Amino acid sequence: MSFFISDAMAQAAPAADPIGGLGGLVLPIGLIVILYFFMIRPQIKRQKEQKKMVDALSKGDEVQTEGGMMGKITNMGDNFILLEVAEGVEVKVRRQAVATVMPKGTLKEL
Repeated sequence: MSFFISDAMAQAAPAADPIGGLGGLVLPIGLIVILYFFMIRPQIKRQKEQKKMVDALSKGDEVQTEGGMMGKITNMGDNFILLEVAEGVEVKVRRQAVATVMPKGTLKEL
């Protein structure tokens, strides 16, 4: 009946890790550091630039929204702006929806 059960063999003791228990943590820690410098840090920088641009908006600026709509700011509130997209046509959008501030006179060229 011993053909159903294999014989247990003793294994040699594992070799001592020269670094200690930290050898297995080097790769995950290295990946986290690389992830921080290539993904997280640039994203934080872009968020700061976006917030600075939104805070600097003023009445009369020509802007483009994230949806692609371009217009001139006619009125501003704390969270919303009125954007004139054509003569007599105003649209209310969130301040954070502004993607870029266009150079003066851009709307006249369109």
